[in-house]
Parts: sequence; C-alpha cells; structure tokens
Amino acid sequence: MAFLNNENFNFFLRKAKIYIIPYFEIYAYCLMPNHFHFILKTKSEIDRSHENYKNDGLHSEDCFYSKAISKFISSYTQSFNKVYQRSGPVFESPFKRIIIDSEEYLRNLIIYIHQNPANFQEYKFSSYLAIIGSSETNVQRDKILELFDDRTNFIECHQKEIII
Repeated sequence: MAFLNNENFNFFLRKAKIYIIPYFEIYAYCLMPNHFHFILKTKSEIDRSHENYKNDGLHSEDCFYSKAISKFISSYTQSFNKVYQRSGPVFESPFKRIIIDSEEYLRNLIIYIHQNPANFQEYKFSSYLAIIGSSETNVQRDKILELFDDRTNFIECHQKEIII
C-alpha cells in the first residue's frame, strides 16, 4: 500500500504543491490506497535558464517534466520509507504517461479518474469535490467546468459509468 492513512494522502498532496504545481496545471487527480492518478498539463511559461541540459538522453531538456515527476515520487517514497522503516519502491512501476489528443478523451479520463473510489461523490482525496466546490484549489476548476460546459453538466456526466 502506498497510502496507509489520511496523513499519507495529505502529505502526498503537500508534496504535489512543491514538485508538481511549479511545472504543471492539475486537471484532475485521485489518490487510492495503492495507486494514484493525475491529469497534468505542462505549463508553457517556466524559467529553466538555470538548468544545464545535454543534447539528448536523461539529462536533455526533453526529460525535464519526467524528471520533475520522478523527483515528486522519489520525495514521497523516501519520506514514507523513513517513517515506516522500510526500503524500496512504494509504487509498483514507473509512472505512465499518455497523450490526451481530444477534449472528449480528456472529459472521459477525468470522469474515469474521479469514479475510481466507489463513493467518489464524497471521497476527499480526489479533485471531484474541489471542482464542484468553491474553496481555493490548485486544480484548474474553471477550465474543467468550461470543458463540461458548467457545474451541473460536470456532475451529470459523472453519473454515467466510463470505461477506458
């Protein structure tokens, strides 16, 4: 298990603020006890002038975003392992990336991710409540609601089961 209690979930989200928010927009997320999902969009305006890139390979500019996510996962893993006096990976495999090539696919992925927990309308470690709510959030609420036309349609679309 990657998350044993609410503090683990909250700690992971605090790490996301440090490692993800500077480089990505968050469109959706869901943290489950043994895995997590994020839909991220790279920010276009990032000052990377202090970075020393090689032309290709792991230290090339093309790998910048993958390295940011790797640092995020590694930071959580190191902390988790220290607290629970264990070693090794917390998550089973390297993170997966997919290209989202249409608004319809994006909408379906958002719904699919939110529907991971059985009680998704009440689940607090998902972006679903942040999107339908009004409190401050790091999720791109306005962009997501616009993608679904409005809050009512967003909620309605989540009532249909999505299979990806």
